[in-house]
Amino acid sequence: MFQTFEPVSDRSFAGKHLPLLRAEMEKLGLDGFIIPHDDEYQNEYIPAYAERLMWATGFSGSAGAAIVMKERAVMLTDGRYTLQVRQQADSDYFDYVDITTTPIDAWLAQNASEGASIGYDPMLHTSAGVEKLRAASQKAGFNLVAVHDNPIDAAWKDQPGAPLTPAKPHDLKFAGKSSADKRQAIADQLKKTGADTALITAPPSIAWLFNIRGGDVSRSPLPLGRALVNKDGTATLFIAPEKTGNELPEFLGDDVDIRAETDVGAAMEKLGAQGAKVAVDPALAPSKYADDLKAAGAAIIDMTDPCALPRATKNETEIEGARSAHVRDGAAVTTFLHWLATEAQSGDIDEITAAKKLEEIRSRSDELRDLSFDTISGAGSNGAICHYRVSTESNIKLDRNSLYLVDSGGQYPDGTTDITRTVPIGDASDEMRDRFTRVLKGHIALATIRFPKGTTGHQLDAIARKPLWDMGLDYDHGTGHGVGSFLGVHEGPQRIAAAPNTQALMPGMILSNEPGYYKAGEYGIRIENLIVVNKPEPVPGGEREMLSFETITLAPINLDLVKPEILTHDERAWLNDYHARVRKTLAPLLPDEVKDWFENATRAI
Repeated sequence: MFQTFEPVSDRSFAGKHLPLLRAEMEKLGLDGFIIPHDDEYQNEYIPAYAERLMWATGFSGSAGAAIVMKERAVMLTDGRYTLQVRQQADSDYFDYVDITTTPIDAWLAQNASEGASIGYDPMLHTSAGVEKLRAASQKAGFNLVAVHDNPIDAAWKDQPGAPLTPAKPHDLKFAGKSSADKRQAIADQLKKTGADTALITAPPSIAWLFNIRGGDVSRSPLPLGRALVNKDGTATLFIAPEKTGNELPEFLGDDVDIRAETDVGAAMEKLGAQGAKVAVDPALAPSKYADDLKAAGAAIIDMTDPCALPRATKNETEIEGARSAHVRDGAAVTTFLHWLATEAQSGDIDEITAAKKLEEIRSRSDELRDLSFDTISGAGSNGAICHYRVSTESNIKLDRNSLYLVDSGGQYPDGTTDITRTVPIGDASDEMRDRFTRVLKGHIALATIRFPKGTTGHQLDAIARKPLWDMGLDYDHGTGHGVGSFLGVHEGPQRIAAAPNTQALMPGMILSNEPGYYKAGEYGIRIENLIVVNKPEPVPGGEREMLSFETITLAPINLDLVKPEILTHDERAWLNDYHARVRKTLAPLLPDEVKDWFENATRAI
């Protein structure tokens, strides 16, 4: 469980590893090779053996890609990693490109020479992704080559092995719905589309569908595997035999056939021989699977992962579990905030010590299974790096008269948490307080918005940004991401972001509300709570029912950073009501030495 702080990457990686990779590329006759961050399961957080991008480049972020040519290479990342990628991927070897404006296919269309052979691993790219690459190859005239033996795997001599953590049942008291009922609901969807079976490739969907959890992925209780769900509700779960034990077959019952993951290929051959109609998500499934199914004779039906939306729209049991997890977690975070407000004010505490202290406090709960991600413990200028990961190399002290940003979360059987708080160490400047208050205004605006059925997160994103936009300010990350139920801390298909998204927000979805502001080289600010989409309700005097959000994260928002004169009456009322709820809920759970500070930290303003 415990977070480690040794550097996971090294700026020297590129100098050491690119020559090895290029030697393997030459053996394969490749002029270029695409390295996505993704693994074979399209996980955000990936097992150690799949950290191919980090091995080749030194970049340890959770999203991005590289394209390595014979004489040049490029790193493609989004705004979250603008600073980090320049620190980790040596500019002597890489150019830097914003992947949101110039994605992989666009870069290749502009830079790959006519006739060049550009390789990709079809297990690491989805069918939809490969279609874009094919379009680029036709436009620019380069040859797109599927490489079934990844050259990085050949060059990476000490590559770790695949994880084999046992999968375990996830109790119905937490799941709220049996696997049989879930499979039947998926089967009903398949009948409507005319599909005989659905190929499920995403580990979060497999964990949700079969009510199992695992430990193959850091910070996410996921078992790596695949599944086929049939139109009669039966299913085949493909998972390494070392993970099943004796408990899993009995738990899943006779309607679920458990087979080794290495048997997926044979199962596809059989489906092809039967001429089966197979539902495949082109945005999630490896392109190799779709290619193999077609080659075997199966008919492919493009279909969004049928588990994604029901997984995202939590049932009442899961929502109540999330509330309970956030009360438990909120008490731990509040105890930590007290420590920050007292012992950490000396200026002698460093980022690693603070992160360890928070983990130690969280670990006092017997219910904690893991962190939900490595804690972002950012002091001063490091707080301006959105997804900063502290290491023994980057570790600095929480200096007096600076800001400290801490983004953290826990994995509990009843829910997944994610919370960010920003606190002053010593005295904050007037500018810091101004920026914090404007971030808070955006946070409150999103927390209190009412919206009609069919509204997407994209439509709400600007609401949280307006107080910053009014001052000519902004932030380069999404305002909110979906969150799983004892699953990944980042979950789709819902999100609140500037990037277009067609998924409407629906009752039961859990998202983050996390506007921020980052002044490069000086400080970062973010205020993050998790919110649940409420069922639509009538508005007095209105004509349409409106959805709204319930805030479920409970911990003080630092009042020393608030400029009350910038808040409206309604915004002050929201903040006071929120703190009154925090005080009432958490006070009985806090140690005696915290309570006097807590009363003041949640005072009305």
